[in-house]
Amino acid sequence: MDTANVAAAAVERIAAPAGETATAVPAMTLDTITRAKMLQIPERIETERLVLVATDATQVEATFAAAYASRHELSLWMPWAHPEPTLQGVTKHHTDARAHWFAREMFHFQIYEKSCQKLVGKCSFHHVDWDIPKLEIGYWLLTSAAGNGYCTEAVYALVELARNVLGAARLEICADPDNAKSRAVAERCGFILEGILKQNFRAPNGSLRDSCMYALVLN
Repeated sequence: MDTANVAAAAVERIAAPAGETATAVPAMTLDTITRAKMLQIPERIETERLVLVATDATQVEATFAAAYASRHELSLWMPWAHPEPTLQGVTKHHTDARAHWFAREMFHFQIYEKSCQKLVGKCSFHHVDWDIPKLEIGYWLLTSAAGNGYCTEAVYALVELARNVLGAARLEICADPDNAKSRAVAERCGFILEGILKQNFRAPNGSLRDSCMYALVLN
């Protein structure tokens, strides 16, 4: 399957809220945040096998169950999952996600397998800088859903959203040097390793870690 073409085609199926059109707002004499708030950002995106749905408070139980089932793998890389995810933490994340969305600070999506509507993971835009504009992409999958190309397909869809709706000039993915699966997704999606940032973040266990900076320039 050519996931790049699948995701490009998915842009035609991006669903904006009823009565609205998912189009980028052209540059104008407005401040960057005002322009960002004018964007009609879709809350549902379909690809060949997946449906990406904006995160909200109705999805807490499914997300917690998925994260807890995958806690052994997630706790290696995700601070919020170390030593294991909590229902309180997941609930707060989902509550905050809507506020972040409308403030244009972060955009979190649930990843569902289309044929069975099962939650298989999450993906997001965060560390948004509208002055560039640039965004960082993050993602995780259930352990049981890994190895099917779902993460690659979801990231391709986010790239197309960033390119065609958000007007992004640059996308970034940061990964621990030892997180081979995360790095492979970035590389399959065309991101280039620009460098390794030394002692750039604290790992879930508290140790200082390097991070691989991947980037994709869109214009």
